[in-house]
Amino acid sequence: MTAGVTPEPDLTASAGYARGLIRLPVAKGADRAALTARSGIALEDLEDQDARIPFHRYKALMAAAKELTGEPALALHFGERVDMAEISILGLVCYASETMMDAFAQINRFGRLVLEVEGAAATGRFEHVRKHGALWLVDTRKPTNDFPELAESDFASMICGTRPFGDTPFVSEVHVTHAEPGHRTEYDRIFQAPTVFDADWNAMKIDEAWLTHRIALQPRYVFGILSQHAEALLKSLASSKSERGKVEGVLMPILHTGDIGMDAVAARMRMSRQTLSRKLKAEGATFEKVLDDLRHRLAVDYLQGRKVSVNETAYLVGFSDPAAFSRAFKRWTGMSPRAMRLLEIRDDAS
Repeated sequence: MTAGVTPEPDLTASAGYARGLIRLPVAKGADRAALTARSGIALEDLEDQDARIPFHRYKALMAAAKELTGEPALALHFGERVDMAEISILGLVCYASETMMDAFAQINRFGRLVLEVEGAAATGRFEHVRKHGALWLVDTRKPTNDFPELAESDFASMICGTRPFGDTPFVSEVHVTHAEPGHRTEYDRIFQAPTVFDADWNAMKIDEAWLTHRIALQPRYVFGILSQHAEALLKSLASSKSERGKVEGVLMPILHTGDIGMDAVAARMRMSRQTLSRKLKAEGATFEKVLDDLRHRLAVDYLQGRKVSVNETAYLVGFSDPAAFSRAFKRWTGMSPRAMRLLEIRDDAS
């Protein structure tokens, strides 16, 4: 690594968010293959909208989209046109919220499922702040000018997304920390409110009455179901940030090969065996424990779902000897793999 260069934080964006962004330049004539090639994103990376891609690739995708379309205001247009409910569970949760205040709470709660940002407040990325007798919605992301397109798209999305829910404007003034761009007229058209550039913060002055505006486009029980799923995704995202989660991510696609020793995994993670051991120890884990727990979890899942045979399960979780797999499975569960398979079949028949 070059001296003096700070490595980019391990931030990610959802595949659905990137896929939503790609649609706009493609609709304007940009070549999809060129967009993905320039950003380093493979199309198969976007098939599952809850999958994650590195944030720096999302930034590269935005830059490529602007260049290939020749539209410097493309981030504003993306925010203006995107329906968050089509690209992320966050949008669905917000639409099922009772009021606008509830929806903002969900944005802070689940916003990382769409996009992780650096330096946001511990309570969430967006805060309500009273200043000069007005209520402001403040984006706490830092550094503020690292990616001004994010302020453009997010503010445009919030402003345009609220218009179906009220008769009066949600926002009466917008402040952004970046310099005034050449596409100022698009700010005026989309925001329909004065914009102050080179400001001290990224913030929008909002009409306080809006906070009690009802949304509730879905029944309340739907909100509960969606929230549970979003919580599970959030838990999975947090796990992937841990060293244990990263080791599991490396092991999953190679488990069946048997080449799953600590040295091989450490090499794939571009660190020494000693460094990996130290990082896992800091989380109260060992490589052997992570591997054993992963095998246990996957084996039970395969057999309970009757997806594959016992011998196939042994192979998939990295055992070349079925007898060794059976011994391990009995240690994990107290029963043989065939006994669990028969138990699942009887439960289904009852």
